[in-house]
Amino acid sequence: MFEYLKGQITYICPLYITVDVQGIGYLVHVPNPFTFTTREGQVEKIFIHHHVREDAITLFGFESREERFLFQKLLSVTGIGPKGAMAIIARGDLNLLVTAIEGENEGYLVKFPGIGKKTARQIILDLKGKINDLVPSMQQTTIVVETHSALAEALLALEALGYSAREIKKAETKLEKVDLSSTDEYIRAGLKLLTN
Repeated sequence: MFEYLKGQITYICPLYITVDVQGIGYLVHVPNPFTFTTREGQVEKIFIHHHVREDAITLFGFESREERFLFQKLLSVTGIGPKGAMAIIARGDLNLLVTAIEGENEGYLVKFPGIGKKTARQIILDLKGKINDLVPSMQQTTIVVETHSALAEALLALEALGYSAREIKKAETKLEKVDLSSTDEYIRAGLKLLTN
């Protein structure tokens, strides 16, 4: 129903933010309200998911369409409700989340609150192949060059170690210029670049 709200952020608390749109204050649940702390009083565009149940009508807000898209996809997974989906979006690097789902990395998914092995497997079954193409802007670090699978595997390993997309992209540019024979060699070279 709503695409976005554009208004002044007038209130921030641990559970939600209030967005004033022409004198009407909308209570919007966001993944991490404290990311808005420095923007209190400013006009912001918040992408909205309008969630309707028998006993509640709730607005969930996101800073990008990609965040909202992933939230909606998580809602389609059996066993995940709005609170669970919000917890995953709030605590995870979305790029790593997409990579974990596409790479069937259950170990990464079970780190989220309320996600056990069964639910992690269900997320992979329901979403693998459905989010990779639709969220291309979040796949920058997962540049898998088929002719260079050792490098590709090393980049995925660096992601799993918690390095950011920006850091990995920077390292990847340098690693592409060297010719190493194994994934381990690329990982060692990548770690050397990232820790210097």
